[in-house]
Amino acid sequence: MIIVSDTSPINNLSTINQLHLLHQLYGIVLIPEAVYRELTDPSFPVAGAIEVQTLDWIQTRAVADRTIVEALSNELDAWGS
Repeated sequence: MIIVSDTSPINNLSTINQLHLLHQLYGIVLIPEAVYRELTDPSFPVAGAIEVQTLDWIQTRAVADRTIVEALSNELDAWGS
């Protein structure tokens, strides 16, 4: 199964050294580019930054349909957009 994740599960599971649970449960984890930027921002280091850059089962993807993102903008955290 493939899932799409936001920042919190990756950050929180990395903090407690349990990020591998996402891989065990889902296999491939996709993250939007904005999530990648949020996790790897050098001015605000967080847990999970190295993992999203090195683990092959966490893959960054561009948002394909910006219309949907705009429609959901009131409910989504668009950090770094």
